[in-house]
Amino acid sequence: MSLSLGILGVFLPLLPTTPFVLLSAFCFSKSSTHLHRWLLNHKLFGDLIHDWEKYGVIRTKVKIIATASMVLLISYPLIFMPFVYWLKVIVIVCIFAVLLFIWTRPSIPLEK
Repeated sequence: MSLSLGILGVFLPLLPTTPFVLLSAFCFSKSSTHLHRWLLNHKLFGDLIHDWEKYGVIRTKVKIIATASMVLLISYPLIFMPFVYWLKVIVIVCIFAVLLFIWTRPSIPLEK
């Protein structure tokens, strides 16, 4: 289910991809080595999962793409759509929290 949502997130603007793919990788690592290996070797998701599992890293390129996507896709509705004020504030706080999490993760592996 989480992998399906992650794949949908590639195509749907407001559905996040990364958390669902990472959740899938975690679940597969506990239940199916075959599917976990498949995800690690996947051309779109493999590097992302490997970086996170091994080093807890989100690459700078991924951070920039995520930030740009969120800001661009959320800006138009927030500016031009007539939502109640408190709903706009909730959306802005949520986006800010996600961006804060993303940008506080390391960008390159710290070797021990």
